[in-house]
Amino acid sequence: MRIRTFLYNIGAGSLLLMGISCKKLIGIPPNPPTQITEAQQFSDSLTAMSAVAGVYTFTALGKGFTYNDGQLSWITGVSGDELIYTSSGNAGAKAFFDNGVTPINDELNSLWSGPYTGIYPVNVILERMASSTALSASFRKQVTAEMKVVRALYYFNLVNLFGPAPIVTASNYKVNAFLSRSSVDSVYDQVLSDLTESMQALTPDYPSAGHLRPNLYTAESLLAKVYLYRQQWQKAFDAANDVIESHVYTLEQDLNKVFLDGSTEAIWQIPTIGQYFRNPEAAQYIPQSPGSIPNYILSPALLNVFSPGDQRLVNWAQQVVINIDGTDKNFYYPYKYKNVYPGATVEDFMIFRLADVYLIRAEAAAHLDNTNQALADLKTVRERAGLGESTAATKDEVLAAVQKERLAELFTEWGNRWFDLKRTGTIDAVLGAAKPNWKPFCALYPVPRSQIILDPNLKQNPGYN
Repeated sequence: MRIRTFLYNIGAGSLLLMGISCKKLIGIPPNPPTQITEAQQFSDSLTAMSAVAGVYTFTALGKGFTYNDGQLSWITGVSGDELIYTSSGNAGAKAFFDNGVTPINDELNSLWSGPYTGIYPVNVILERMASSTALSASFRKQVTAEMKVVRALYYFNLVNLFGPAPIVTASNYKVNAFLSRSSVDSVYDQVLSDLTESMQALTPDYPSAGHLRPNLYTAESLLAKVYLYRQQWQKAFDAANDVIESHVYTLEQDLNKVFLDGSTEAIWQIPTIGQYFRNPEAAQYIPQSPGSIPNYILSPALLNVFSPGDQRLVNWAQQVVINIDGTDKNFYYPYKYKNVYPGATVEDFMIFRLADVYLIRAEAAAHLDNTNQALADLKTVRERAGLGESTAATKDEVLAAVQKERLAELFTEWGNRWFDLKRTGTIDAVLGAAKPNWKPFCALYPVPRSQIILDPNLKQNPGYN
């Protein structure tokens, strides 16, 4: 959805976006109104909380939490070396797989506009928290901190997908419609500002049942990742260490429980309710009919990182055997999320989990020449996967082992592999060898042409017409 159009439409209407799961998780009124004015929306904490619920809710209309449909996972997966796109039904997806994306690719719009769609109600809530005289100081402080974590996540993904990006921190659509792109450093400064400010107000306790709304360690987990990406190794280590040593979270030893509601390693997870499927990400990967080739299969590069006996391949990937021209061929597809339709178990969409934080601490420790700590963290993650200790010894070997472990542990989650290739400076070597059409400028996606038409102050990324 286009930024300018969205800002105008939502500014004239209600911010109320709710779902059944959010009613349970954050305790909004049992019979809320379906549409109220903005003034009424923030007249008391109960109605204000319904606006907050909307920020965390994924809806079929693309409002609320805009990353809860699996698109970020599969687009970055086929762009890099995790997934192979086997179908011809989606020309946009094939373009990402072939590294032939153009500014008119239909899939780009939601990657660029989706975060701004989500940021707008966040900014409205932040403004109302700052100006309200009807809401208590403690309520405003809590909600403000939460919204800054959400906004930081959106900008973190924007800057890693597109590079420079407009920084929108207010709800004035007339101003926002014609913003220029801010530098990568400026976007990261905004992310760091939001996170450090939020951590001054958040506590270790989650503000409601479950792990839907951020707590202190949610903010600190994202902070650890930001510091890692910015190569501030000591700060990344310290932030990750705080989360791990809080002992609030433990690794789920049963890999099939990792992505369920109530997972012990979940730092931030939200309900998965799509328009047609219980879990839209599962629907992206799981074949709709038996005997058909999955649209997205694990690449040979990804399959090769799994050692014999690695339980992540057993539990987080599904194998199908298809007879093609008289020969049986094996295809693996992602199976971390299994609930295409409502079932006995309830999955939540995982944003941050403890295993990622262990690997952040391991990488930061290796850069700090603390290889013993790095190897200990690798051991923790590998043991859960049914593997022994890493044989890495030198600093370079440990760093390589961490990247291998990140791919095996975090494949098809939040673009981690795509981002890791870029931030470690290995993307050209890895994808240059794996993909004949690879060009270095493909590491950043193009800004959708429709957005540049709307906002002439936006400049295109190099390499794209």
